[in-house]
Amino acid sequence: MMKNEAYLSLGSNLGDRLGFLALAILKLKCSGLRIEKYSSVYETDPQILVNQPSFLNCVLFVKTTFNALQLLRFCQDIECSIGKNKTIEFGPRNIDIDLLLFNSEKISTPNLIIPHPRMFDRNFVLAPLKEIVPNLVVENRHIDQLITKCTDQKVKLFADNGIFDI
Repeated sequence: MMKNEAYLSLGSNLGDRLGFLALAILKLKCSGLRIEKYSSVYETDPQILVNQPSFLNCVLFVKTTFNALQLLRFCQDIECSIGKNKTIEFGPRNIDIDLLLFNSEKISTPNLIIPHPRMFDRNFVLAPLKEIVPNLVVENRHIDQLITKCTDQKVKLFADNGIFDI
């Protein structure tokens, strides 16, 4: 029985960006992890290191038997198998999978912090998250409040969520 619920953010800005997102989703599906919802794909400009290609981003709502650390390790294994190719922090990469939320838990370990500490400042995470959970409240803040803080970060629709019917 899939007892745990999580939200994952996926991003890619090298090579076949959409193909890397699709491959990561396929690998997640093949794990026994159940994808309940996925957002459309959004294109965004890089935020910190701006001299790199634009990103494609999406968010998934999943159910799993993994605990949070197992899910994190599993996502890291998928990143490695695809070739995360991240040599610079905030730099370009084939695939990046971040664990945003896990059940309603607050987790703080050296390897994992839930809710993801930078999700509150990233419109490329918040916009797709709002698409699949329009009334989400995290740490007593409605998602609309969080998005208001990020209006300077433009996101544009790249492909609707039907793109991943794989």
